[in-house]
Amino acid sequence: MDAPVDSHETDNAPRPDRRGAFRLLFFALAVIGAGNTMLIAAVLPPLTRHLGLPDWMAGAIFSLSAAMWVIMSPFWGRKSNFWGRRRVAALGLAGYSASMLLFGISGLLAMTGIVTLPLLIFAMLLASRSLFGLFGSGTNPAAQAYVADRTDPAHRTTEIASVTAGHSFGTVAGPAFAAALVAVFGLLTPVFLTFFLAAAMSGLILTRLPEATPPQRAVGGARITTRGLWRDRRVIAYLVFATALSLVTGVLMQTFVFAVMDKMQVQGAQAAQFTGPAFTIGAMATLMAQLVLIPRLDMSNRRLMVVGALSISFGAFLIIPAQDFATLILAQFAIGLGQGLARPGFFAGASLAVDPDEQGDIAGLVMATNAIGFVVSPFFGPWMYEFAHPAVPFLIAGTVLLVMAPFAAVTANPARDELASDAPGPAD
Repeated sequence: MDAPVDSHETDNAPRPDRRGAFRLLFFALAVIGAGNTMLIAAVLPPLTRHLGLPDWMAGAIFSLSAAMWVIMSPFWGRKSNFWGRRRVAALGLAGYSASMLLFGISGLLAMTGIVTLPLLIFAMLLASRSLFGLFGSGTNPAAQAYVADRTDPAHRTTEIASVTAGHSFGTVAGPAFAAALVAVFGLLTPVFLTFFLAAAMSGLILTRLPEATPPQRAVGGARITTRGLWRDRRVIAYLVFATALSLVTGVLMQTFVFAVMDKMQVQGAQAAQFTGPAFTIGAMATLMAQLVLIPRLDMSNRRLMVVGALSISFGAFLIIPAQDFATLILAQFAIGLGQGLARPGFFAGASLAVDPDEQGDIAGLVMATNAIGFVVSPFFGPWMYEFAHPAVPFLIAGTVLLVMAPFAAVTANPARDELASDAPGPAD
């Protein structure tokens, strides 16, 4: 059965009758965010330790999934132009659900001793997680393109920030919820719960998300593919900025844990008492920026990118001299706040830079650049921390974004930002 038709499909103001659709996407992204952070923070590291697998295997599992995400996000973004945002978003959630189910089954077979060969266990976990990169990568670009289809320039940044804040909300709630589940019901409980929630959200998206017709290319227009769009002068500045931010974010996430353990002189499970709250504060700062600050500050996308980059740079530099937990918390708050400002800035900036028939393409490209950092950071960041100097990864991360701030100020498209700020709002 087709989803109900949005009778205001051609009116791009964020009308009240679209709030339900945007809210549905918010919770879909929340499931993805919560499931991923539960897997990263509460399931995979202790699972690999319990099974006697080396730590590098945990990093490799996430790196391969991120690499598949980089490859497949542009593909799914482009497909959503023809299949419709709803179908691609639902397919992504279904793929994510299947990935978590197979991951849980693989872990269960290993923990019960049915499968004991370490390489076979690693291959099973790797293959099941890779399904997320292959198919789960479709939901985010389809959701972003869906919002872009249905908002005018004046409201796009706020609406994209509000919907994508679902991922941040899941990131905040996931670790604490997972800790409770693991303590009461067992290590793999969060995995199977995520499987159920993702399957349910896939069904709701497919049957309840309004979409009149699949978005189509402009009639008579040249077919533009992501292969050519990535070097288009309209968007290349946003993609460069997004790539730099992804690399920095990946390095900071990987190395911050080591910095906390060394500075606080804690190890193992005791370290989680420090890193968990710190990451939660950072995620809450991201959520605050997306849901509170952006709707009220009325900043251009270019300014959001500049201020966000400077905030993350400050947080990275602050980690170097930090010797107490309060300073580390402040650093994470600055990093989370900067991400909450910068990400909607380049998401919406890139969306406004292209034509309506290219929204799926640019959404896929932006999501691909968002994952690049997590392909290399499990190896690059910790290596610099261990073999160069503990300050080096934070120094490099801070410097990169200190350069990206003026880069965004100079190269981001001010004409489109002015168009967005001058566009009329929706009728009451």
